[in-house]
Amino acid sequence: MRNWLILFCIVVIGSMTCVTTMASLDRSVLKGGVGLWPDPWFIATLLDAYFGFLTFYLWVIYKETTWATRFGWLVSILLLGNFAMSAYLLWKVLRLRPFTIEALLLRDIPSGQSIEKASA
Repeated sequence: MRNWLILFCIVVIGSMTCVTTMASLDRSVLKGGVGLWPDPWFIATLLDAYFGFLTFYLWVIYKETTWATRFGWLVSILLLGNFAMSAYLLWKVLRLRPFTIEALLLRDIPSGQSIEKASA
C-alpha cells in the first residue's frame, strides 16, 4: 500500500506539472479565467474543486497539532490545490516508519504527550 500511495502522489504531481505547464504556455490563468467565468459549469467545477480541497483540509486539521502548520497547509492547499494535497500525503507516507494505514490516517502525537492528552 505504501508504494502505491507514493506512486500515486508522484503521478498526480507529475501530471499536474505537465498540464499546468502546457496551459501556462498557451495563456495566463487570468486570461483563461476571463472567458470561463461567465460559464455556469466553470463556476460549478471551481466550487467542486475548492470544496474538495477544504474537505481534505479537515483531515489536515485533525492530523496536525499546531495552528501554524495547519494554517500553512491551508494556504498551500488553497493556492496549489492537488499539488499541495499530493505533497502532504507523500510527506506523511514517507515519514511513517513502519508504515500502517492506521498511522497514516490517525493524528500525529507530539513526542512526550500521551494519547489521552493529544485527543483532548
